[in-house]
Amino acid sequence: MASAQLRDTRRRISSIEATQKITRAMELIAASRIPRAQARVIGSKPYTEKLIEVIKSVGATGTETSHALLMRREPRTIAMLVVASDRGLAGAYASNIIRLAEARIAAISVQGKDVLIYAVGRKAQSYFRYRGYRIEQAYLGVTDTPGYGDARAIARTVMAAYGDERIDAVEAFFTRFVSAMTQTPTGIELLPVTPPTAETKEGPTATYGFEPSPEEILDRLLPTYVEAIVFNMLLEASASEHSARRRAMKAATDNAEELIKSLRVQANRARQAEITTAITEIVGGAEALAEGR
Repeated sequence: MASAQLRDTRRRISSIEATQKITRAMELIAASRIPRAQARVIGSKPYTEKLIEVIKSVGATGTETSHALLMRREPRTIAMLVVASDRGLAGAYASNIIRLAEARIAAISVQGKDVLIYAVGRKAQSYFRYRGYRIEQAYLGVTDTPGYGDARAIARTVMAAYGDERIDAVEAFFTRFVSAMTQTPTGIELLPVTPPTAETKEGPTATYGFEPSPEEILDRLLPTYVEAIVFNMLLEASASEHSARRRAMKAATDNAEELIKSLRVQANRARQAEITTAITEIVGGAEALAEGR
């Protein structure tokens, strides 16, 4: 019969092998989602670039505009849009972006300004709620596969609050997707909108005519522009989350494999010790019998 130590080691091996199957499956799932998420990030960029191009063209006319999203005012209440994740098991993905946002919140609070939070993802919501921060609104079930409708809902909420002067600025924090191996926590100013300016070029330049007026065009484009920026943020954060989860699950799978190897060595040593003890007892018993004759 196996000793208690050997039975315990074998139970640990079985438990770790079961966990390893789960981490391996999660690694494969995350790896299968990365190409699609990356393709969505790349596919969304031409739309945003064309919006920027049109806004630049309108700005090049020299027309003075007074759109609400362009108006800067003394910031007294600043909103933080923090894009984290709904699920864990992605390494330090969520904690990195939360720490970046919290450091900015601390810097603003020192200046005596109010901060409210729009949290995207259950991780951000639970973190800030537990620490007593003011959460204006939370968006859950978005980060895994974000849609344009999700971005529109978020963007319209913060734009409405900004237009009503309930907030004076919006800063967004998300993880920028650089590659499958590199993701960078990033903070940007979302509102007020800083319109892109047209580059100065030498030589003749094209003159554009606008129908309707440039003011009406900007009135329609700026909200769409903010929605597109938020959508790009969600897509990049989603691709970053899948990449981080794949790496974390691969590391967990590899660590489980190393631990299983170590435990198997321990089990073999314990089994060999049992065999040696049994042989010693048999030999000792045989010698005792022989001496007693």
